Amino acid sequence: MADYGITGVKYDSIGKHIEWVKVGEFTGSSFGIRENWLRTKVISEFEKGKTFITVLKHGDRLKKGSDISIVTVNGKKYIRTDNNDKNSDNLKDIPEFL
Repeated sequence: MADYGITGVKYDSIGKHIEWVKVGEFTGSSFGIRENWLRTKVISEFEKGKTFITVLKHGDRLKKGSDISIVTVNGKKYIRTDNNDKNSDNLKDIPEFL
C-alpha cells in the first residue's frame, strides 16, 4: 500500500500544471484527514522515498486509483500517473477543488 493518497488537485490558471493537491496519509487500514499540499511538497516527499496513489470516490466509498510517479522532462519534474514525456502534470480522473 502507498504512504499517501491524492483525492483532489488544483491547477494553475491555464490548467496545465498542478499547484496544490489534497493528500491523505494511509495509516494501517484507514485513510487520514486530507490536507492541502503544494506540488513541491509531493515531489519532495516522493524523493524521500514516500509513495503516492490516486484515490477515487466511488459512491460512498473510496477506491484505489493509479500509482503516481515523478517524471522529469527538460529538467522539470511533473506529477503523473503515466510515464508520458509531456511537460505537464497528469493525475487522470482526480477532481479539481477550489
